Amino acid sequence: MIKKLLKNAFSVILIVFVLAQFFGPEKNDGDLTTIEGFMADTNPPEDVKLILKNACLDCHSDHTRYPWYNSITPVNYWLADHIRHGKGDFNVSKWNDYSDRKKDHKLEELAEEVQGRHMPLPSYSWTHSDAKLTDTQIESITAWIKIARLKYAFIKDPE
Repeated sequence: MIKKLLKNAFSVILIVFVLAQFFGPEKNDGDLTTIEGFMADTNPPEDVKLILKNACLDCHSDHTRYPWYNSITPVNYWLADHIRHGKGDFNVSKWNDYSDRKKDHKLEELAEEVQGRHMPLPSYSWTHSDAKLTDTQIESITAWIKIARLKYAFIKDPE
């Protein structure tokens, strides 16, 4: 009796799993040109552009390079949630919509997250080995951020 119940439960779960493969979250496949404003405004050197591409932009822009396993439900929902949170915290595709004060703050946060090794997330760098930042890459990013933030250094608090 229990064996038959378990077999039926497994069959139902399997059917639900197979059917779920036909559904998935909306993909983050916007236009890659949306990052051009950020790149032009912050002017990262080529090595930093490569770091940003490999370690940041999949979750922090409107364009994600999806891995093969994104076709598997429920993994695709988990990835979509990570991207939604990443873009909610910092979205380079919306850079031109940010005030100068917010741009400065976002760059400051970026430096803190990278220096503290909180970003990229370990769950991202496990599957994207080129996203694992070396000490030299972290130094390159923070040096670029210091230079990029200079244009916002004289922002005054509104009275």
